[in-house]
Amino acid sequence: MAQQLFYEDVKEGMEILPRVVVCDTVSQAKWAGVNKDYSRYHYDKEYAVSIGLPNAIVNGTFKVAQLAQMLINWVGRGGTVSKLSWQLRKMDIVNDTMTFKGTISKCVKKDGEHLVECEVWGENPKGERTVFGTALVTLPSRSR
Repeated sequence: MAQQLFYEDVKEGMEILPRVVVCDTVSQAKWAGVNKDYSRYHYDKEYAVSIGLPNAIVNGTFKVAQLAQMLINWVGRGGTVSKLSWQLRKMDIVNDTMTFKGTISKCVKKDGEHLVECEVWGENPKGERTVFGTALVTLPSRSR
């Protein structure tokens, strides 16, 4: 986890520290077990191809979890991820490396809280955004 981030450290347009993840067969099999989603096309290439997919595909909720983990790592122990919404728009192939990124779209002080609105997304190796969304995080202030 990075050093604690404070509201005074951020500004609109700033990039969020990215998260790079190899979405390998092992991660997909573990994810299946944790979430009780045993859809074989997420970890069994032969099965995935037999039903018309190009390869085993990364579980969508795995991608969303990576966005959340990127935000959690970025805000530090004193911050909170308050909201995360997302859209899954394209399949990702197992064994590809994905990069999860974000930018700050707005910084607001409201009701004594220091809120940061963010745009977040995940990219495949071609740089295509395959999952994207918005997030609201609360950061501590240096003035407290």
